[in-house]
Amino acid sequence: MAKDLGDVAWPVSTARLTLRRARPDDAEAVRSYREHTTSTQWLGPLPENFTERFVAPERLGLLLAIERDGELIGDVMVSIGHAWGPAAMATQAHDVQAELGWALRPEETGHGYATEAVEAVLRICFEDLGLRRVTASCFTTNTASWRLMERLGMRREAHTVADGLHPSGEWRDGYSYALLADEWRLRNP
Repeated sequence: MAKDLGDVAWPVSTARLTLRRARPDDAEAVRSYREHTTSTQWLGPLPENFTERFVAPERLGLLLAIERDGELIGDVMVSIGHAWGPAAMATQAHDVQAELGWALRPEETGHGYATEAVEAVLRICFEDLGLRRVTASCFTTNTASWRLMERLGMRREAHTVADGLHPSGEWRDGYSYALLADEWRLRNP
Protein backbone atom coordinates (compact mmCIF):
# COMPACT_ATOMS: atom_id res chain seq x y z
CA MET A 1 0.00 0.00 0.00
CA ALA A 2 0.98 3.62 -0.48
CA LYS A 3 2.73 5.35 2.41
CA ASP A 4 2.87 8.79 0.85
CA LEU A 5 0.14 11.33 0.17
CA GLY A 6 1.49 11.66 -3.37
CA ASP A 7 0.38 8.09 -4.12
CA VAL A 8 -3.31 8.74 -3.32
CA ALA A 9 -5.72 9.33 -6.21
CA TRP A 10 -6.55 13.02 -5.78
CA PRO A 11 -8.97 14.73 -5.49
CA VAL A 12 -11.07 12.86 -2.93
CA SER A 13 -14.72 13.85 -2.69
CA THR A 14 -17.17 13.59 0.20
CA ALA A 15 -20.86 14.50 0.24
CA ARG A 16 -20.12 18.25 0.36
CA LEU A 17 -16.35 18.65 0.10
CA THR A 18 -13.35 17.98 -2.06
CA LEU A 19 -9.93 17.24 -0.58
CA ARG A 20 -6.82 17.74 -2.67
CA ARG A 21 -3.12 18.28 -2.21
CA ALA A 22 -2.29 21.84 -1.23
CA ARG A 23 -0.57 23.97 -3.87
CA PRO A 24 1.73 27.00 -3.59
CA ASP A 25 -1.06 29.26 -4.88
CA ASP A 26 -3.17 28.31 -1.82
CA ALA A 27 -0.89 30.32 0.47
CA GLU A 28 -2.91 33.55 0.52
CA ALA A 29 -6.25 31.78 1.05
CA VAL A 30 -4.75 29.79 3.93
CA ARG A 31 -3.20 32.96 5.36
CA SER A 32 -6.62 34.66 5.35
CA TYR A 33 -8.10 32.25 7.89
CA ARG A 34 -4.93 31.26 9.71
CA GLU A 35 -4.39 34.88 10.77
CA HIS A 36 -7.94 35.13 12.15
CA THR A 37 -8.32 34.90 15.95
CA THR A 38 -10.17 31.57 15.65
CA SER A 39 -6.84 30.08 14.50
CA THR A 40 -4.31 32.29 16.26
CA GLN A 41 -5.91 31.63 19.65
CA TRP A 42 -4.60 28.04 19.32
CA LEU A 43 -1.77 28.21 16.79
CA GLY A 44 -0.36 31.65 17.51
CA PRO A 45 0.35 34.47 15.07
CA LEU A 46 1.67 33.61 11.64
CA PRO A 47 5.40 34.06 11.09
CA GLU A 48 6.46 36.95 8.88
CA ASN A 49 7.80 34.45 6.34
CA PHE A 50 4.52 32.48 6.22
CA THR A 51 4.34 32.22 2.42
CA GLU A 52 7.96 31.09 2.16
CA ARG A 53 7.37 28.43 4.81
CA PHE A 54 4.01 27.40 3.29
CA VAL A 55 5.48 26.67 -0.15
CA ALA A 56 8.51 24.78 1.21
CA PRO A 57 8.19 21.22 -0.15
CA GLU A 58 8.59 19.60 3.28
CA ARG A 59 5.61 21.62 4.60
CA LEU A 60 3.44 21.75 1.50
CA GLY A 61 3.74 17.98 1.17
CA LEU A 62 1.88 17.53 4.48
CA LEU A 63 -1.16 19.69 3.67
CA LEU A 64 -4.48 18.82 2.15
CA ALA A 65 -6.79 21.60 1.00
CA ILE A 66 -10.49 21.39 1.86
CA GLU A 67 -12.74 22.87 -0.81
CA ARG A 68 -16.49 23.47 -0.86
CA ASP A 69 -17.99 24.38 -4.21
CA GLY A 70 -14.48 24.98 -5.59
CA GLU A 71 -13.48 27.42 -2.84
CA LEU A 72 -10.75 26.67 -0.29
CA ILE A 73 -12.33 26.66 3.19
CA GLY A 74 -9.67 24.90 5.28
CA ASP A 75 -6.79 22.49 5.45
CA VAL A 76 -5.74 19.27 7.12
CA MET A 77 -2.13 18.43 7.97
CA VAL A 78 -1.19 14.75 7.65
CA SER A 79 2.29 14.09 9.04
CA ILE A 80 3.26 10.46 8.45
CA GLY A 81 5.89 9.14 10.80
CA HIS A 82 7.49 6.25 12.57
CA ALA A 83 6.33 4.39 15.65
CA TRP A 84 8.71 3.55 18.45
CA GLY A 85 10.36 0.17 18.17
CA PRO A 86 13.65 -1.58 18.93
CA ALA A 87 16.44 -0.91 16.45
CA ALA A 88 16.28 -4.47 15.12
CA MET A 89 12.64 -3.88 14.09
CA ALA A 90 12.94 -0.32 12.80
CA THR A 91 11.70 -1.17 9.31
CA GLN A 92 8.43 -2.53 10.74
CA ALA A 93 7.86 0.75 12.61
CA HIS A 94 8.73 2.97 9.61
CA ASP A 95 5.90 5.24 8.34
CA VAL A 96 3.08 3.36 10.08
CA GLN A 97 1.26 6.26 11.73
CA ALA A 98 0.17 9.84 11.15
CA GLU A 99 -0.51 12.92 13.21
CA LEU A 100 -3.38 15.15 12.07
CA GLY A 101 -4.13 18.83 12.53
CA TRP A 102 -6.75 21.08 10.90
CA ALA A 103 -8.02 24.61 10.49
CA LEU A 104 -11.10 26.13 8.84
CA ARG A 105 -12.20 29.58 7.83
CA PRO A 106 -14.17 30.99 10.79
CA GLU A 107 -17.41 31.34 8.82
CA GLU A 108 -17.25 27.63 7.89
CA THR A 109 -17.11 26.30 11.45
CA GLY A 110 -20.17 24.77 13.06
CA HIS A 111 -21.47 23.17 9.84
CA GLY A 112 -19.81 19.76 10.17
CA TYR A 113 -17.18 20.45 7.49
CA ALA A 114 -14.22 19.66 9.75
CA THR A 115 -15.86 16.40 10.83
CA GLU A 116 -16.56 15.45 7.20
CA ALA A 117 -13.03 16.34 6.06
CA VAL A 118 -11.19 14.62 8.92
CA GLU A 119 -13.41 11.56 8.55
CA ALA A 120 -12.31 11.36 4.90
CA VAL A 121 -8.67 11.82 5.92
CA LEU A 122 -8.99 8.93 8.39
CA ARG A 123 -10.28 6.74 5.56
CA ILE A 124 -7.35 7.82 3.40
CA CYS A 125 -4.90 7.06 6.21
CA PHE A 126 -6.26 3.61 6.92
CA GLU A 127 -7.42 2.41 3.51
CA ASP A 128 -5.25 4.19 0.95
CA LEU A 129 -2.05 4.59 2.97
CA GLY A 130 -2.36 1.43 5.05
CA LEU A 131 -1.38 3.16 8.29
CA ARG A 132 -1.97 1.42 11.60
CA ARG A 133 -2.52 4.44 13.89
CA VAL A 134 -3.59 8.10 13.66
CA THR A 135 -3.16 10.67 16.41
CA ALA A 136 -4.19 14.28 17.08
CA SER A 137 -3.66 16.63 20.02
CA CYS A 138 -5.07 19.90 21.29
CA PHE A 139 -5.20 22.14 24.34
CA THR A 140 -7.83 20.97 26.83
CA THR A 141 -9.60 24.30 26.38
CA ASN A 142 -10.01 23.72 22.61
CA THR A 143 -13.39 22.09 23.08
CA ALA A 144 -14.29 22.11 19.37
CA SER A 145 -11.19 20.07 18.48
CA TRP A 146 -11.46 17.43 21.18
CA ARG A 147 -15.20 17.02 20.56
CA LEU A 148 -14.49 16.50 16.87
CA MET A 149 -11.94 13.79 17.70
CA GLU A 150 -14.46 12.06 19.95
CA ARG A 151 -17.21 12.26 17.30
CA LEU A 152 -14.87 10.45 14.95
CA GLY A 153 -14.28 7.65 17.43
CA MET A 154 -10.82 8.69 18.51
CA ARG A 155 -9.85 7.64 22.01
CA ARG A 156 -8.43 10.10 24.54
CA GLU A 157 -5.12 8.57 25.53
CA ALA A 158 -3.53 11.33 27.57
CA HIS A 159 -4.26 14.41 29.58
CA THR A 160 -0.92 16.14 29.87
CA VAL A 161 -0.27 18.82 32.48
CA ALA A 162 1.14 22.20 31.43
CA ASP A 163 3.06 20.65 28.53
CA GLY A 164 2.05 23.02 25.73
CA LEU A 165 3.00 26.66 25.41
CA HIS A 166 -0.18 28.51 24.45
CA PRO A 167 0.07 31.66 22.29
CA SER A 168 -0.88 33.62 25.43
CA GLY A 169 2.48 32.65 26.90
CA GLU A 170 0.90 30.33 29.46
CA TRP A 171 1.80 26.65 29.79
CA ARG A 172 -1.46 24.75 29.34
CA ASP A 173 -2.79 21.23 29.63
CA GLY A 174 -3.36 19.14 26.55
CA TYR A 175 -5.30 16.13 25.31
CA SER A 176 -3.92 13.47 23.00
CA TYR A 177 -6.23 11.23 20.98
CA ALA A 178 -5.61 8.19 18.79
CA LEU A 179 -7.41 5.70 16.60
CA LEU A 180 -6.11 2.35 15.39
CA ALA A 181 -6.92 0.97 11.95
CA ASP A 182 -8.68 -2.01 13.56
CA GLU A 183 -10.89 0.31 15.62
CA TRP A 184 -11.69 2.37 12.54
CA ARG A 185 -12.63 -0.75 10.56
CA LEU A 186 -15.04 -1.85 13.30
CA ARG A 187 -16.83 1.50 12.99
CA ASN A 188 -16.66 1.51 9.17
CA PRO A 189 -17.23 -2.04 7.93
